Amino acid sequence: MPSVIIYTTITCPYCKMAKAFFKEHNVEFVEKDVTSDVAAQQEMISKSNQLAVPVIDVGGQIVVGFQQPKLKELLGIT
Repeated sequence: MPSVIIYTTITCPYCKMAKAFFKEHNVEFVEKDVTSDVAAQQEMISKSNQLAVPVIDVGGQIVVGFQQPKLKELLGIT
């Protein structure tokens, strides 16, 4: 399974939904809170050209927002 990094904020409901989805499907992920981590914020912006969260990096493929069908496709979840 590809590595997964999720860039979040503590108040983002879609971030919470994405993390719940990963846990439900036993997908290991690294969470980076861009609210308090300026380096993670810059990393997220350089990958996605976005300020919106969540930004999800699935093995180098960038998904902006909680797009469940796209995440299933990238992670091979049926």
